[in-house]
Amino acid sequence: MKFKRLKIVEQIIIISLIGVLVPSVISWFIINNISQHSLRQELHSSATMLAGIIENNIASVINSDNNRLQEIIISLEHIPSKEKQELYLKDLAIQSEVFKEFELIRPSENPDFDTENKLVYNSDTDQLWMIAKIHDDKYLKAQINSDIIKNNILNNIKDEQDRHIYIVDKSGKLVLAHNFDEEDFNSSIKQLPVNLVNNIVTRFDEIKNQPRVYLKMDDINLIIIVNTSEELTKATINKARLKIIAAFLVAAAVTLLLTLLYSYYLYLNIRQLFKGIIAVSKGNYKRKITPLTSIFTPREIIFLAEEFNSMIGEIHSSYIELEKKNQELKRLDGFRSNLVDTVSHELRTPLTSIRGYTSRLLRTDIEIDEATKHKSLLVIKQQSERLSRMIEDLLVIPDIEGAKLNINIEPVNLLNIVEASIYSVKNIEERTVETDISYDFPLIMADKDRLEQVMINLISNANKYAYPDTSISIHASHDEDNAYIKVSNQADYIEKEVLDTLFDKFIRLDDKTTRTTRGTGLGLYIVKGLVDAMHGSVHLKSKPENIFSIKVILPLYKGDKDVEY
Repeated sequence: MKFKRLKIVEQIIIISLIGVLVPSVISWFIINNISQHSLRQELHSSATMLAGIIENNIASVINSDNNRLQEIIISLEHIPSKEKQELYLKDLAIQSEVFKEFELIRPSENPDFDTENKLVYNSDTDQLWMIAKIHDDKYLKAQINSDIIKNNILNNIKDEQDRHIYIVDKSGKLVLAHNFDEEDFNSSIKQLPVNLVNNIVTRFDEIKNQPRVYLKMDDINLIIIVNTSEELTKATINKARLKIIAAFLVAAAVTLLLTLLYSYYLYLNIRQLFKGIIAVSKGNYKRKITPLTSIFTPREIIFLAEEFNSMIGEIHSSYIELEKKNQELKRLDGFRSNLVDTVSHELRTPLTSIRGYTSRLLRTDIEIDEATKHKSLLVIKQQSERLSRMIEDLLVIPDIEGAKLNINIEPVNLLNIVEASIYSVKNIEERTVETDISYDFPLIMADKDRLEQVMINLISNANKYAYPDTSISIHASHDEDNAYIKVSNQADYIEKEVLDTLFDKFIRLDDKTTRTTRGTGLGLYIVKGLVDAMHGSVHLKSKPENIFSIKVILPLYKGDKDVEY
């Protein structure tokens, strides 16, 4: 059977259940036992206290009634005859609320009379008698009002409805009772030890949760028995047990609730981490983690989320940089391909012409006239110059890209540069070039050779793309700071999206299959690079009226230095 690994949230729930329930159950048993022992002790202590209260009440009642009897005895001593004493006692019994009947007794005449007991209960007649000594051979026996003595003795324990209290004499006869229960009374008498301890509350019982205590009053030979009923035990212990159970259930419920909330937030945050990792593994380097923050969110989760987001940010930046490098490599690869294509195509034509005319001039089998020689040499010269210009264009590209152009800025005469450039452009004699540059045009700050290369490229570009039988216009103007050189020609309208790309390398407005327009596609790229290096700017404009223009802006010379023209 294959072992199935549990999810984090499942493990947390199981561990929480074990961690909460097991200690709770063990603690419940311990606390329940401690509580039962404590309550058992409390029941025993309360029974002991009740026995002591009853003892004090009995002693108080007996002392009070004994004092009354002593007063009566003193009065009797002043009455000489027995008949008058008996008459006095009868009158006193009628008037007294405490005593109902009096009797003078001589132990010598009543052998069964017990002179040791101060309080005697007759269960047959339900009468309670108190005995006081007059002298060695004469005692006063007074019947006490049972209701009054019961009220006085049991006055403080009327609320103890779940306690059974019995007051018995030394022979086990019942004197007073509270919540009398015959079965409980017989059981108590039966369980009483044979040898009783005097004047000390002593526990005796067979059921540990129902403590029974007795107190033997040695001076009056009475025994106080206080029993705990089963109902009181259940009410006390069971109530406490229910409270403990309720408290543990509430505590367990709160603990489980907090654990579940903690597990829930932890699970959601870990799921976000998992989703983030999966997203990264699939190439999504923009995915970030936003943890759910609350009091249940651990600091480690926040730290992991921050570190993950930081890592993703670095990966994303590296990915973007890598994409840029890839694009640059693609661009360089395209540049290489275009360069090879351009060199193979553009250099082949002039080389073919040079080789052809050179071979023609070297032939000895035919006679070549001077006009033909001159024409051949002129073609060779033009094609050589064309090759030279293309090589210069190719050589200047690395300098432009690496910003390593060797520029010598000096005051130059624009008109001379333009005239020299027109002369250097191939087949320019077949088209009219209108030049609008005054002889007194201010000097401009530029590199003479680089500016001539710029003008040659601009005029050559205009010559290639202008409509047949149309002219090229070169116009120059200036303000206080700059010179504005504009080369215009009539050509097809160029959309702005295409116009913005003409400064890139190898961009040509021709059909790539038929190559109806020849050229390297480097002219405008070189123009922009050279003009930027000379602290100028260049701008293209195509109008719907089929007017295409290129404007070059260069700074004017503001010194007094003489310049050779």
